Amino acid sequence: MEPSSNRRRLYQVWKGSNRFACGGRLIFGPDVGSIFLSMILITGPLIALCCQVIVKITKKDASGHTDLSGNNILGLPVLIVTVLLGIANLTFLLLTSSRDPGIVPRNSRPPEAEEVFDATSASTEWVNAASPHLRLPRTKDVIVNGYTVKVKYCDTCLLYRPPRTSHCSICNNCVQKFDHHCPWVGQCIGLRNYRFFYMFISTSTFLCFYVFVLSWLNIIKERSNHHNSILKSMSGEVLSLVLIVYTFIAVWFVGGLTVFRTYLMSTNQTTYENFRYRYDKKENPYNKGVLRNVKDVFFSKMPPSLNKFRSWVTEEMPEIVPITPHTAAAINNVATKEKLDLELGYKGGMAPNMPHILQGLDYSAIENNLNLKEREMDLPEPFVFSATPPRDNLESQESDEGCRKEQQSVSFQNQAMQ
Repeated sequence: MEPSSNRRRLYQVWKGSNRFACGGRLIFGPDVGSIFLSMILITGPLIALCCQVIVKITKKDASGHTDLSGNNILGLPVLIVTVLLGIANLTFLLLTSSRDPGIVPRNSRPPEAEEVFDATSASTEWVNAASPHLRLPRTKDVIVNGYTVKVKYCDTCLLYRPPRTSHCSICNNCVQKFDHHCPWVGQCIGLRNYRFFYMFISTSTFLCFYVFVLSWLNIIKERSNHHNSILKSMSGEVLSLVLIVYTFIAVWFVGGLTVFRTYLMSTNQTTYENFRYRYDKKENPYNKGVLRNVKDVFFSKMPPSLNKFRSWVTEEMPEIVPITPHTAAAINNVATKEKLDLELGYKGGMAPNMPHILQGLDYSAIENNLNLKEREMDLPEPFVFSATPPRDNLESQESDEGCRKEQQSVSFQNQAMQ
């Protein structure tokens, strides 16, 4: 059955900044192009190492036969292991960047009335300019493992964020257990892709050490062919020297990330919480010990996605109100009545989304100035004569002419009687 014209897939009307592929089966961040740069940085040195290995394997000895004895450091096993490690690393990269990190579905309207608190409370603020009658507290207390945790209200998603959930300004989504938005994978790191992200950076670190060590071993092995001189061996194995420099620089970056992530994982913290010193002065309610924290990351069941991006939804159409003469007159009446309020920033009743610092100001001087300008505009300018005579002068001329006609008629009647 053909879907109706106003029915579309959820990913087609998604309000976040994400990009979808394969009909909504894969979800990326708005900066998805950065993963291609990451792929080049990973595959570049691996391809160079594989090419070097192939050259070493196919190199013929003095008798003209291919040397397959395995005397070379860069032999067939190294080629196989390099290919497998590269595939694993790229797989973890794609698993991290192409899956839902734990996006919380946003609401179409603010919470229901039972969640509304006293509007006169000092801790409440306007949360939606479209519903000025609705006031909600900016934070709410939630009990987690016996500890009281404050959760914030999200004005964009119109919901109270679950514990450890934050709103990503790049993807424009609330993400469960939000860690950070990684530009290298073009995706948020959250509850559903954290383990793959850790495996990605850890395998990248291992690859750096792997290529670094193999390149050094190859230089040392080839030293015998260069009069036992390391320098001459380096000049003869330029590609190995380039790989040594490249991996030495890269390992400080990915290796530092791996060490830092290992610390956060063992203490059950996120990068967002750590950078905000969330648990420096209070107990971490999520810390279960090193072993259980590691188990939760790698051996716990992956929670399902809260969004079905391929499901059919009805696209919300804007409501069109017909403009009738009565409606137009009412709109003009309201516009005229509230014109001064709009110019003065809702002087009579402050705008719901107006900053509090502007709501206590006295606007009487501005109103007097506007009234004075209006009166000045009504006064005639000096030395300017109107081409059309005033209405009062026309009326007086017509009355004088009527009186003269009456007098003439009376005199004619008197003459006739005589």
